[in-house]
Amino acid sequence: MRLVSLLPSATEIVYALGLGDDLVGVTFECDEPPAARTGKTVVVGGRDTRGMAPAEIDAYVRERFAAGEDLYTLHAGALAALDPELILTQDLCRVCALPSGHVSDALEHLGCRADVLSLDPHSLAEVLGTIVAVGARAGVPDRADRLVADLRARLDAVAAAVAGRPRPRVLVVEWVDPPFTAGHWVPDLVTAAGGEPVAAHPGARSQATTWDALTAAAPDVVVVSPCGFHLDGAADQARLVAPRFPDAAVWAIDADGIVVRPGPRLVDGVEALAALLHPDACPQQWRRARATPIV
Repeated sequence: MRLVSLLPSATEIVYALGLGDDLVGVTFECDEPPAARTGKTVVVGGRDTRGMAPAEIDAYVRERFAAGEDLYTLHAGALAALDPELILTQDLCRVCALPSGHVSDALEHLGCRADVLSLDPHSLAEVLGTIVAVGARAGVPDRADRLVADLRARLDAVAAAVAGRPRPRVLVVEWVDPPFTAGHWVPDLVTAAGGEPVAAHPGARSQATTWDALTAAAPDVVVVSPCGFHLDGAADQARLVAPRFPDAAVWAIDADGIVVRPGPRLVDGVEALAALLHPDACPQQWRRARATPIV
């Protein structure tokens, strides 16, 4: 089956299901695994925001939306030339990827009859469900079931490790300028890791807030997890955040790798969070190279 992925998390799911050789088209942001950018056609482009400060990125996003413009460009001709059978897209977040309606309109205009599957999870359980959905639509349901069973077993291991332990109050900051709270599946990661999410919106969109509101939540632990950044970028931003929370432990985490992309590596995120929240109960390799304390 000829597959096209229009969001990085779907690309990760495709490879986790052993379908990398069937993937013919990706986005400019698909960087995991590295093979995703080798021999694949980039069918979605956008502005490279590396080097921009968080406030600059936020202003750029707001300006585009105010003008009624999208953040991403679908290279429709390149997409049609790939003659895909299944396209994986989303409607969850306009900041994260091209909405599926744009894709369907383009396919209709081009006369392309590809099947379109929109992946729109709002919780950790629904993320696992998207893996099952992709596996079923791509003709490998058994692989998807095995993968999800393995992921659930790892979550069970975390639950056993943190069972009965005090739950620290955990604030996850998904953006720092302006500050955004944690939404969608991110609070579920904290709960699964043995923490109590505060100033969070489980199953709903991340929301802009104020630093006064976040400090008033009185977190024991602050995890800086800015969407679009890996560990180094998160650490740079966490150092700016830390002085606001003198009584809390402040950590940076690989946001794009294990927190904000709704794919299989969210379970890595649960393990990393569990290891930093309960270091005496969890293997430290769970967080190694995934999260770092800010001192």
